[in-house]
Amino acid sequence: MLSFNLPPFAGKEFKYMEAAVQNRKISGDGEYTKRCSEWLERRTGTSRALLTTSCTHALEMAAMLCGIQPGDEVIMPSFTFCSGANAFVLRGAKIVFVDIRPETMNMDERLVEEAITEKTRVIAPVHYAGISCRMEEMSEIAKRHHLKVVEDAAQGIMASYKGRSLGTIGDFGCLSFHETKNLSMGEGGALLIQDAAMAERAEIIREKGTDRSRFFRGQVDKYCWQEAGSSYLPSELNAAYLWAQMEVAEEITQNRLRSWKQYEEELKELAAEGRIELPFIPADCEGNGHIFFIKAKDMEERGKLIQYLKEQGIQSVFHYIPLHSAPAGLRYGRFHGEDRHTTRESNRLLRLPLYYKIGRNDISYVCDKIREFYRKNPA
Repeated sequence: MLSFNLPPFAGKEFKYMEAAVQNRKISGDGEYTKRCSEWLERRTGTSRALLTTSCTHALEMAAMLCGIQPGDEVIMPSFTFCSGANAFVLRGAKIVFVDIRPETMNMDERLVEEAITEKTRVIAPVHYAGISCRMEEMSEIAKRHHLKVVEDAAQGIMASYKGRSLGTIGDFGCLSFHETKNLSMGEGGALLIQDAAMAERAEIIREKGTDRSRFFRGQVDKYCWQEAGSSYLPSELNAAYLWAQMEVAEEITQNRLRSWKQYEEELKELAAEGRIELPFIPADCEGNGHIFFIKAKDMEERGKLIQYLKEQGIQSVFHYIPLHSAPAGLRYGRFHGEDRHTTRESNRLLRLPLYYKIGRNDISYVCDKIREFYRKNPA
């Protein structure tokens, strides 16, 4: 079976993990945590980067830093993973879902302003597949209404919008280093902070609500409980694993982009015939090869294609079930306006195998079988 995903492995992960153990510092905030954080700050230009135990936890920290209170409202797309909604729901917020642009699957910025009420506190765009939302417009809307912007850039490492790294355009950006992402530490993430004045409070929240980080830097003679927080600091072993990939992040990204381009080239004829749709990348966006998807005619055709590929030894997957139609979404949120695209487009989308060092012959095999499926099922 050709797997949909294989976690990235650069080659020095075990060497660095062993070094962390020999240093007798494996609980976090050691040498490798520092290296990863500094790399993120250099690479993205963010004011401060803090590694976290997951992107989910980075989002939860962002919600706390935004001061979300019960009854507040947060605007986001319904086509996303539940972590983005959970982060704010856990603080008592109501989620207001808006429709997407079908060409990018990103939240439609033209619908955001009309969804704002006196209770709105945050706009939370999601950069699907590492392709940016229209952040210039999002930022302008937020500024006019004095709102915070929390970027869900879980899929966005090494991607940019108008030359700016995803996750650095809003007030806070949240990255994922889950095993399915371009760079991985198994489970992990990072919070990117643009306002340097917020960094110290973020550190306190990440360290169970204490100023322990300041204590270890020698800035205070003891540490104590300062405010509500949790344990969001990852193990030094995870950071060591991630560092091996950060060292070759450009190589990993270029390898994925070549695979992405191969899919596009081999499937463009089928798209020209109108049998499938391919991803669209706006001119002001630079992608990272995170996801290659196609869109079938409808859910029924997609289901048949998934089954056909499975029979040929190819694993393909779809996502997401729109949050506004899920049981929790019905309890904790509401859809503003008309669902013209979210459900329809999510029902058509199919993700193809794509990971670091996937073979060119493997990609060609997938494309051959997709073409074969459509030859056997004429329009």
